[in-house]
Amino acid sequence: MGQTLAGTRTVMVMPFENQTTAPGLEWVGEAFPEVLSQRMEAPGLYVISRDDRSYAFDHAGIPLSVRPSRATVYRVAEQMDADYVVLGNYGLDGQTFKANAQLLDMKKLHLYPEVHSSGALTSLIDLQTALAWELLQQMTPPPAISRDQFLKASRPISLAAFESYIRGILATDQQQKIRYLRNAIKLNPNYTLAMLQLGKTYYSAHEYESAASWFSRIAKDDPVAGEANFLLGMSEFYRGSFEKAFTAFNYLASRLPLTEVYNNLGVVEARRGRRSAAVEYFSKAVSADPNDPDYRFNLAVASFKNGDSAGAARQLREQLQRSPSDGEAKALLDLINRGGAPPPPVNPTATSGNALLPPNQPRIPMERLKRNYDEASYRQVEMEIDKLAEARLAKTDGRTHAAYHVERGKELLAQNMATQAESEFRAAISADRNNATAHAQLAILLEKKGDLASARTEAQTSVRLQPNVDAWLVLARLDLNQSQLESAASEVDHALALQPADPTAQVLKRDIAAKQTVSK
Repeated sequence: MGQTLAGTRTVMVMPFENQTTAPGLEWVGEAFPEVLSQRMEAPGLYVISRDDRSYAFDHAGIPLSVRPSRATVYRVAEQMDADYVVLGNYGLDGQTFKANAQLLDMKKLHLYPEVHSSGALTSLIDLQTALAWELLQQMTPPPAISRDQFLKASRPISLAAFESYIRGILATDQQQKIRYLRNAIKLNPNYTLAMLQLGKTYYSAHEYESAASWFSRIAKDDPVAGEANFLLGMSEFYRGSFEKAFTAFNYLASRLPLTEVYNNLGVVEARRGRRSAAVEYFSKAVSADPNDPDYRFNLAVASFKNGDSAGAARQLREQLQRSPSDGEAKALLDLINRGGAPPPPVNPTATSGNALLPPNQPRIPMERLKRNYDEASYRQVEMEIDKLAEARLAKTDGRTHAAYHVERGKELLAQNMATQAESEFRAAISADRNNATAHAQLAILLEKKGDLASARTEAQTSVRLQPNVDAWLVLARLDLNQSQLESAASEVDHALALQPADPTAQVLKRDIAAKQTVSK
């Protein structure tokens, strides 16, 4: 786990303790961190992933199968610099499932009052979501949306599919893991978290073709699309499909400017024989993180192959100051100092950059691939930037504050990051409830999510505050889908009155007219 930035609150959710003797419910304990981690995501709040939590306990010598004491949990949370820890338990009283959670403030050494949730076991995920809401209320600041909005904003999950997913991530046998995860996807064909974990299972087993198949099924606008595309790029690279690897990494670079992605794009371009492009990508990586030895080494190798021996030597000397024991860097610098010439262009279809070199040509080291994916650190940087922006905006009026969140939401939506965009639009409305644009953008987003009732409410609010094309078109589409043709036609006319040349409104008007003709 990357170092948490100042100003970012970090939460570690522990598996809940099983206090029931009912058979078959042991998996539920790990289900709580999974759901709470998803539901508690919020601006300025970083929830430690299961992988990071597992690594921390393993590093402390505590097996995952052993339930740690509170003292042990406190020690590990302190080492991870967590601000909060969520502890809890669950039980089954007849037909009623009961869950209790408690928030531990690590900085203040304060244990908040216990919060509770109960109901039918079949409503497990809703009960867990309700607990997430209660826990967030104990933090400062609490969510800017109501409890009902919070519950509606959470993605529905099939309980049967969710159970298979949890059993899959808990399984230690690879075939058993695959069987559970495949069953989760069979029960819920759109279960992208299960697809990601299934792809990672194949990837860990070096079955890259199967891994790539599952990673590629995850939609670009899904919250896990970043990690999926990184691993898709890695899988295709190891398969030798450099074109597909480039496509995956390039998509990710357009969405998240991660240095490891720029580095890997450089490696792919080097394998494709595109030396100038490789130098450009490695230069970006070095500029973003000049202290990473691999980026500087790769830039040196690529510069040398591209005919810039002086530039390569300069990078290698910088590299050796940081990593004096880097044998490959020493060997390449010695070669350059002896007047060694750059290698001739190689066949990009060859599996090795040295595959077609003449027998007397010195071997040039290969560029180093980055295998880690650290979106979390990038998100923490974003959170810190947002926190600083919030501190500045707190001194402005509500209209200015809201306008910032609207523009930020539009940027996120353009990057297919719908969840984060929704948070921004809701923050805009919280800052200025009379911001018609924020209500209209939220209506568009909710319409895409399928929450049509809420989309209609937001669109109606928007046009009441200030008539605008976006909101009128949301209402027109909703009415068209419900065959309320007169209302739909009127709403499109309102939009066209504001912007007569709007192409979307014109197409929608033709669609409505065609349907009116058929219905007569």
